Amino acid sequence: MNSSDYGMAIQSFGGADPQAAGHFGASALNGASAPFRLATMLDDLTERVAPCVWQAHVGLHPAVFAAAATPFKQPLYTPDERRRRDATPWTLVQGILAPLQFLAFAVSLGLVVRFMMTGEGYGVATVSILIKTILLYTIMITGSIWEKVVFGKWLFARAFFWEDAFSMLVLGLQTAYLLSLIFGWGDARQQMTIAIAAYAVYVINAAQFLLKLRAARLEGARSASWSAARTGQPA
Repeated sequence: MNSSDYGMAIQSFGGADPQAAGHFGASALNGASAPFRLATMLDDLTERVAPCVWQAHVGLHPAVFAAAATPFKQPLYTPDERRRRDATPWTLVQGILAPLQFLAFAVSLGLVVRFMMTGEGYGVATVSILIKTILLYTIMITGSIWEKVVFGKWLFARAFFWEDAFSMLVLGLQTAYLLSLIFGWGDARQQMTIAIAAYAVYVINAAQFLLKLRAARLEGARSASWSAARTGQPA
C-alpha cells in the first residue's frame, strides 16, 4: 500500500485528527471493496516476510489488529493489592491451611464413603467430618481477614466473588451437618448425605481457587516480563 492510499484513507475521515488514522486498518476492512481487501492480504503477506515498522502507525500491523480484537481484562490484583498480598502474613496462613483442609477432605471422604457402603466406621467418619469443618471455619475466618487486608473487603472482593460465594455454600452445608449431628436431625445416613453434598461443592470451590492461583501466577509472570522489558533487565 503506497502513501497515496494512506492519504485518501485519512481524507475519508472528513478532517479527523491524525490520531484517528490509527483506526483506519480496522474500520476500512469492515466495509472495504474486494480490491482493497486483496491489497490488504498482500500487504499482510509482505509484512510476514519483511515487517515494516511504519504500518504500526496507521493501524495495519498484525499486532495492532490482535490488540484491538482482544477485549480488556481487568487484572486480578492491582499493583497495590499485589504488594499488600505479598507483604501480609495472612497469605502464608492461607497457603498452609488450604492443603491441610484438602488432606482432611480426602481422608474424610474415604471414611464417609466406607460407612455409606458398609455401614462400618460411623464414629471415625464423624470425627473426620468435624475436623474438616473446624478447618473450614478456620480458613474462612482467616481468609476474610486476608481479603480485608489485600482488597479492603471482608468478603466478596471483586477478584474472589464467586470463590467466596461457593465457600459460603460449603460453609452452609457443613454447618447444616453440624446442626443435624448436634440436634439429632435425621439418621446417620441422612447426616452423611449432607456431608457428601458439602464435599461435592467443596471440590468445585477448591478447583476455583486452584484456577485463580494459576491465573495469579501467570499475571505475575507477565507483569515481571513487562517490567523487565521496560527497564531492559532480564525477567
